[in-house]
Amino acid sequence: MFMLDISMIARYIRRSGLIQNEFINRCMRDRTFNHCRTRYVSPVIFISLLVAFIISSPYSLVESTYAQQPATNVPKQTSWETAKANPVSKMESAYAAIGDKIYIIAGYGETGKRNKNSVEVYDTKTNSWSNASPVPVNLNHAAAATYNNKIYLVGGFLDNKVPSSKFFVYDPSQDKWLEGKDMPTARAALTAQVVDGILYAIGGTSNMPLNTNEAFDPRTDTWTEKAPMPTPRQHLASAVVDGKLYAIGGRPTGKSSNLNNNEAYDPKTNSWTELAAMPTKRGGIAATVINGNIYVFGGEAPDKTFNNNEMYNPQTNKWAEEPPMPTARHGLAAVSMGNNIYVIGGGPTPDISFANVNEVYHVQSIG
Repeated sequence: MFMLDISMIARYIRRSGLIQNEFINRCMRDRTFNHCRTRYVSPVIFISLLVAFIISSPYSLVESTYAQQPATNVPKQTSWETAKANPVSKMESAYAAIGDKIYIIAGYGETGKRNKNSVEVYDTKTNSWSNASPVPVNLNHAAAATYNNKIYLVGGFLDNKVPSSKFFVYDPSQDKWLEGKDMPTARAALTAQVVDGILYAIGGTSNMPLNTNEAFDPRTDTWTEKAPMPTPRQHLASAVVDGKLYAIGGRPTGKSSNLNNNEAYDPKTNSWTELAAMPTKRGGIAATVINGNIYVFGGEAPDKTFNNNEMYNPQTNKWAEEPPMPTARHGLAAVSMGNNIYVIGGGPTPDISFANVNEVYHVQSIG
């Protein structure tokens, strides 16, 4: 009986200068094995070669033929895309959303006075920008949150880097800013969120890092001191999930002191809990929530800016790395709409720099 030695056949092919794809392609092209049999090998060796290729090849003859055809009707998978840029390049702006619109409020600007009071409005439905009434004062490093279709704006640096205790309320139906009762502690580079109708202003700096936690009740028009954040810090980010406020990252002083702390505040118990630290130590960051998960973007170090996109799941107390931003930056805005996160503006290099980019991260639905 004829015994097939595949290794012998392979050596024969190499000596003949014939490669597998060429062998198969020519046979399939001519729609007959006669060409291959008469030109390259004797009948017995040809049959042996053919059997060997079928056995040893990771593809059948038919699969090899289709593998050479270009793929069609394969959907392109992408996580990021670019939307219309803000007409004004800014960094360290406050930001908030009402309905389908995102408000980029005050901040450092590239032209004229670096400290701005302008408000740019991005319409996520029409991919277009417009202007709203400016803030009554120039501000940077302020914080904003939305409640009952109004924007609450607290703190920030006034001109000449003076920490502010100012509190403003913007009503988009009238396109007007009203000044409210001052926050007890003047500070900038803080974070703010609304939980169950109460505004919380947390952390920041007033020439020193703060762990201050002050709450404003719109129903009584009063500020109340709450349990301080365990770690004093500025340039942090925050988000709210299931009635708890998560304070993430930031730094106590300069860019070389970046932190990855993740501390949760429960307003019901007026207490804090230390949770799993963010994988990357970062300050000058932005955060938002989709499907109960917190996404944290950007940041800066002494020698670079970050394009990191890290996701925290409060249910599992675990972090995951997500596709990074196309443009690394700090002092940026991040706002979620549906399954999209709009990451706008910021500084592309450490310290004061300006960008007007508007990059959209598409969060894939699970299930």
